[in-house]
Amino acid sequence: MGKVLTVIKILPESVEIDLKQLLEDIKKSLPENAEFKDSKEEPIAFGLKALRIAVVVPDAEGGTDILEETIKNVKGVGQVEIEHATRI
Repeated sequence: MGKVLTVIKILPESVEIDLKQLLEDIKKSLPENAEFKDSKEEPIAFGLKALRIAVVVPDAEGGTDILEETIKNVKGVGQVEIEHATRI
């Protein structure tokens, strides 16, 4: 079975959310078959910053859906968007 590199954009609920802590909480919540690769902060507007993370998951049906749902359930996450997914 192959793997999929997924790039995900995550917006916090508000500008008061500590992005470093949010990233740590997201890493802890990832499914055990997911492999965190990279992250960066991206300015959006009015002090709001997004997290953009890269995660590798197995190429299985619903793999990115499960990942997206897991991240949405982390406290402090406002919005999750799968920006890109590619087989590796």
